[in-house]
Order: sequence, then structure tokens, then C-alpha cells
Amino acid sequence: MSAVHESLARLKHWAAEEAFPLWWSKGADHENGGFHEKLAQDGTPVVLPKRARVQPRQIYSFGKAAGLGWKGDAVGAVRHGLDFYLPNYRRPDGLFRTLVAPDGKALDETISFYDQAFALLGLHTAYATLGQDRTYLDQARQLMAEWSKSRKHPVIGFEEASPRVVPLCSNPHMHLFESCQAWFAADPEGPWGGVADEIAKLALTYLIDARSGGLREFFDGNWQPMPGESGRIVEPGHQFEWAWLLMRWGTVRGDDKMITAARRLIEIGETFGTDDRNVAFFSLFDDFTPHDKRARLWAQTERLKAHCLAAELTGEAKHWDKAVEAAKGLELYFDVAIPGLWRDVLNPDGSFVEEPAPASSFYHIICAIAEFDRCVR
Repeated sequence: MSAVHESLARLKHWAAEEAFPLWWSKGADHENGGFHEKLAQDGTPVVLPKRARVQPRQIYSFGKAAGLGWKGDAVGAVRHGLDFYLPNYRRPDGLFRTLVAPDGKALDETISFYDQAFALLGLHTAYATLGQDRTYLDQARQLMAEWSKSRKHPVIGFEEASPRVVPLCSNPHMHLFESCQAWFAADPEGPWGGVADEIAKLALTYLIDARSGGLREFFDGNWQPMPGESGRIVEPGHQFEWAWLLMRWGTVRGDDKMITAARRLIEIGETFGTDDRNVAFFSLFDDFTPHDKRARLWAQTERLKAHCLAAELTGEAKHWDKAVEAAKGLELYFDVAIPGLWRDVLNPDGSFVEEPAPASSFYHIICAIAEFDRCVR
């Protein structure tokens, strides 16, 4: 376990001493409010319109900051994000618009499923961090009620839009699953357990192929794989991410089927979705042959989370070994000139795409370090 503790210590030091200070001093927009979309590799903000999904992800990240050792004003950072996010994105119906200008002016009223899932996570962070203020609970319940009323799929799960558009996607369901699990622990009388149960059933019945055990990305209106190449896509990072969520919820519900399915997802991600670069790459076909060998940062964090929780639940040392490997793979992306930044895309030839660091990755990184820390403790 010495390698496990050393790996965790490096990641926590990076978060507390390098990343949080930089993303608060430079990544927060101290002039207009909220958080910037990206930081250039010299540490300067890239001023762009602000997507709805980035703001709650940064709120979530700073909600974890004190627990990971940051000595800065974590509560103040959460409030800073909320003070921009709620007035500028939240609509009268309780749902959240998708895009605003840097100063908060509405640019796109589109209602994205993905954005609503992260709105719930941000509201949960506010509730957990700011003294369990009932306001955030009520806003979360209103959002979930409106989403269930306006976007419910006639069989199971949720639509992407009304009227229907296809493909239906597994990814936003995954993030809603995550947010419902968080809210269930805080508000067990709310709708969260029922929605989480439904998403778990969706995953086990439709999203996961009964023969291979792999989880697909894109579906038609009847939850059958989309025709053509898109219906064959299997993302290793999402095998790990769904595995983590199914293990968590299967433990809460005492459901071994979820945990068995999760362990198969980890096996698929590890066996077919990693390579000699020691990273999880972007996508496979449904026969588990490679589709896209680029490797995104976020997939490394999900690999780490899945193996940490599997190690905790099974006691199998192999999962700690893989967690250390995943952490090393993640740290490859931190080898940059300005400590606290990262690269986002590793090419098949081992080079990185030269581009600014996206703020959206911080949520993945911090969630992984927090879960690593929790499992070790």
C-alpha cells in the first residue's frame, strides 16, 4: 500500500498547493463573476462565452477543496460561483439555459439534459457547503419535477429534447444518476432514489449489451442502438464511470446485479480500452476493437475512481495496483510549464494537443482525488 499512499499524496499536493490556488486566482472571473472556460498554458484566462455545465462543475470542485487540504476560501469560491450561476442561468421554470456571455447576458435559451444534471450537482454542493440552506433543496426539487414532467421517455429514462430528437444518449443519464445519488444521501424523502433506481434499470436493461456486457453511447427512440457506426461506440472512460456509479448505488440498494455489471464494465475498460501508454483511450467499437486512440484526461480520472471503489468493495489488491497505474496515467497530463494546469488530449503518437486547459476537466480530476482519498481512508 505504500505506492497507493505515495500516489494519493502527490495528487492531493497538486490539488491543494497548485491547482486550487491557480484556478481561484486566474480561473475565477473576479471582474464579471463565475468561472472562465479555459486557462491558456501561460496561466492567463481565455475569455469566452460561459457554458452552463462549467459553472456547477467548478462550484463542485471548490466544494471539495477544503477536504483536500486547500487553505484558501473554499466557501467563498462556492458562493462566488453561485452568485453568478443562479441569477444568470436559472429560468423561471427552474431549468437552466445553456450559454451566457462573459458578463452573464443570456446567449442561448436551449435546455440541455447534460446541463440540468450538472445544475443538480451544483445545487447539491451549495446545500452541503453552505449550511444546508433549504433554498437549494427546493430549487433542486423544482428542477427535477419540471424535467420529469417535460422530458420523460414513455418507457424509461428521459428524452434529450421535446419534441424528441435522436440519438438518445447514455451520458446525460449517467450524470443525472450521479446527482441523484448525491441528493438521495441529503434528501432521502425527495424524488432522487426513484430516479436513480430507474436509471440503474435503464443501464442494466438497455444501455449495457446483454451479451458482451459493454455499455453503448447512442440509441434510437426505443432504446435500441443507433444504426450505423454511432450505435457501435463504446467509450472506455464511460465503462469506468458507469461502473463507479453502479457499484455505489448497488451498495446502497443491496443489489448484486449492479455490482456484477460494474465489474464487467471495469474489465472491458481495462482489457480493451487501455494501451501501452498506460492510459484509457477514447473509444472502441462494440466488438472492442479500437475506434479512436486519442486519450482524453477525463477517462484517466474515471479509471482511477472505478478501481479505488472496486478495491474497497472487493478487497482485491489488483484494483489498488490498477488505481496506482491510473493515477500515473493521469499525472502525465499535469506535466506542463505552469503547475496546476493540464493537457486534455494525448495523441496516439504520445504527443499532446497544444491548447488551453479546459476548466471542465477540473470536476473530473477533483472527484477522482476525493474518491481516492475516501477509499484509502
